[in-house]
Amino acid sequence: MKNIIRKLFNVGLENETSRIIWVEKTLKNIPAGLKILDAGAGECQYKKFCSHLEYVSQDFAQYNGEGNSKGLQTKTWDNTKLDIISDITAIPVPDKSFDVIMCTEVFEHLPDSISAIKEFSRILKPGGYLIITAPFRSLTHFAPYHFYSGFNKYFYERNLGESGFEIKEITPNGNYFEYIAQELRRVSSVATSFSTKTWNFVMKLFLYPLLWILKKLSKEDKGSSELLCFGYHVLARKNKEIK
Repeated sequence: MKNIIRKLFNVGLENETSRIIWVEKTLKNIPAGLKILDAGAGECQYKKFCSHLEYVSQDFAQYNGEGNSKGLQTKTWDNTKLDIISDITAIPVPDKSFDVIMCTEVFEHLPDSISAIKEFSRILKPGGYLIITAPFRSLTHFAPYHFYSGFNKYFYERNLGESGFEIKEITPNGNYFEYIAQELRRVSSVATSFSTKTWNFVMKLFLYPLLWILKKLSKEDKGSSELLCFGYHVLARKNKEIK
């Protein structure tokens, strides 16, 4: 019965799953033997997709899972697998050190993401690949290391271009209806933590009809990701030197 219900009302559940599928597919298309930097790697969750590459991980290694105990936290976090511990805007490697840079769900945690892009341009070889994912909109998480709620596709088009990158793919993850469904599913847990009343019974009464409607709207979507989506998946290549 649970599987039937999930299938009928599965809208808003594919944020992370869609991202993982895209990252795995993109990494598999990278030629074998290239050297990849996983920038802001955290717990190195995508290392398993890099067995055909020379994998190097980097992170600032200051998040411990608890943060400041506000917003959404992971409770535990393992920084022991990292190869390089540094600021992402000043990675201690020579120019043109890597063939590929991957940076997934990191930009919202950077005080200066544009400087990170410039650093990627410095340490990436000409013709090298840049893989980025980041939210379009996000709740406060990993606080106090959460500085932006998200990034529009126009952020990438402007700033990647100015740093010598050519965008090969920029794909929205989800759409407006999917995002609203995701947040509807969170209302009960957020109310439990941040409200004196939860209205859980009323929420459950209306949740599934609303999810059913959102699923139908998402199925007939005509580009609502322009307004809102989970985030963007970006593949770019460094095509020139920036003086």
